[in-house]
Amino acid sequence: MSTTTLTTSQKHRASHAKPAGPGDARPTALEIIADETLLVKQNPPALTGKKILITGASSGIGIETARALHATGADVYIAVRNVAAGEKVAEEIKNEARGDGLIKVLEVDLGSLDSVRKCAEAFSRESETLNVLVANAGVMACPYSLTVDGYETQFACCHLGHFLLFQLLRPHLLRGSTPEFNSRYVSLSSIGHRGSTVDFTDINFKTREYNGWTAYGQAKTANIWMANEIERRFGAQGLHATSVHPGGILTPLQRHLSEETISQWKVPAVHVHMKSPPQGAATTVWAAVSREWEGKGGKYLAEVDVAEPQGVDAEGKPTPGGYKPWAYDAEGARKLWEVSNEMVGFSENA
Repeated sequence: MSTTTLTTSQKHRASHAKPAGPGDARPTALEIIADETLLVKQNPPALTGKKILITGASSGIGIETARALHATGADVYIAVRNVAAGEKVAEEIKNEARGDGLIKVLEVDLGSLDSVRKCAEAFSRESETLNVLVANAGVMACPYSLTVDGYETQFACCHLGHFLLFQLLRPHLLRGSTPEFNSRYVSLSSIGHRGSTVDFTDINFKTREYNGWTAYGQAKTANIWMANEIERRFGAQGLHATSVHPGGILTPLQRHLSEETISQWKVPAVHVHMKSPPQGAATTVWAAVSREWEGKGGKYLAEVDVAEPQGVDAEGKPTPGGYKPWAYDAEGARKLWEVSNEMVGFSENA
């Protein structure tokens, strides 16, 4: 009699169908690693020798992403703005001794293209190869401001900084790719992408009225488009990309939100869908190392699964989950790539 082994996504569909709030039956990032039999103590050598870089891993779900990926035995680099906070996280993960790989802190301010270049140079001194780049860092619905390079802060920190980092480390990702484990780029997007597509006529809100949620939506759409375009351009070379909605998690990311907005997230009908930080990192980790994403990409993921389009309920109202049609706008993704190269001063032909 043959038995059917469930994939990690199939295993967890039932728990996502009936959420019960943070800490419920939905998986944590470490549980995803265990499901994939990638814990170094479970299946040595697991990912020993692989190189993983994660941005924004000094708080929130970034910490849990680093914790889980380090447990595979991989060498983990956490790129953060606050180095002292990053060192504290690195020491904590080291002391847990789940993994035996390196964990090292790199400094980066994604709002500064010069800082991004220095971070890429620092990593290059560490390794000629990279296997997984997780673009986790970001800001949410902050007041209007421009970065030192003159770009709207959310678009710059969520997208442009990561775009330049990817371009600078792309050779490392291509060198690191093997037939057994193709290299991966994981882009942290959000259900917030539904707030706006990318307005190429005024990305920096120079002429239109600024709205924090519109700017966030534009940046999160850019995160999806970048992953889709990476897959189109480099998938055949063994470099794949996915984008991820981690779910609703209360972390320092919401520092700019009003108490009224936060309180709305705590009402029972909404709170039941919220996750703990370890649960919020689960889809990211699944995208980064699962067998289901070996050799493929170009999809927007949520709830440890491929996300569905946003639908409507019986009353004709939009359903809470799903993506907007523009998430897979191929022409928009191509244009964003070219515009982003210009904005960060990167030449594909250099």
